[in-house]
Amino acid sequence: MKKIAKLATVTLSTAALLTGLASPAQAGPYWNKREKCSATDYQHRTIVTRIGNGALGWNHFSGKHNIHTCNFVNNTVYGNPDEKHGARLVYYGYARNQGRTIGTRVIVQYARKTADGQYDAGKGQTIGVITAYCKGMNRCPNWVNQ
Repeated sequence: MKKIAKLATVTLSTAALLTGLASPAQAGPYWNKREKCSATDYQHRTIVTRIGNGALGWNHFSGKHNIHTCNFVNNTVYGNPDEKHGARLVYYGYARNQGRTIGTRVIVQYARKTADGQYDAGKGQTIGVITAYCKGMNRCPNWVNQ
């Protein structure tokens, strides 16, 4: 009886170890890869804005930063990137409406994966716009959407 109990313990321990080692790779967080809009910069790069999720893309900046129009992003990336950090591009611009002007920023990941490897756009695709915002504030004024 003791031999059976010892054998069962060893078997269960081995199974637990092997199961832990053979667990499937963790998938990245869910995000919607569908394109919401796109623009081309001066160097002929197509910059896509994907629907994304709460961490990146349209769903991120449309809620958190109060940007609800593709024109905000498209007008900012129409030019050359002002900063380059590997595959990360930062574009500076301005939004103007009825005498009001505000600085804009768009951050783009021009690679298949994000720098941390959590998100993958798929073969031949780029992540696109990570975020967009008004310089110096967390939430853009409503007039930037007009």
